[in-house]
Amino acid sequence: MTILIDDPLWPAHGRLWAHLVSDHDLDELHAFAEANGIPRRGFDRDHYDVPEDAHERLVAAGARHVDGHTLVRSLIASGLRVTARERRGL
Repeated sequence: MTILIDDPLWPAHGRLWAHLVSDHDLDELHAFAEANGIPRRGFDRDHYDVPEDAHERLVAAGARHVDGHTLVRSLIASGLRVTARERRGL
């Protein structure tokens, strides 16, 4: 069981954001996020959006830094990935 974080490359609200995921289950992800001060409102179906300024702290807390492709592949392999089609309700 591993928590993964990618690079903060996604612009929104005047800052850059990274994605925080679990390669195992959502309970693990929620527990890690809560323990590290990431608010539940940052959760988006299969990941947390986390601001750039939290990245280093989350890695120090145990999140494994990976590139975006590795993060997505791990999320798909875990069975937790919510596809764009599912997000649209199709």
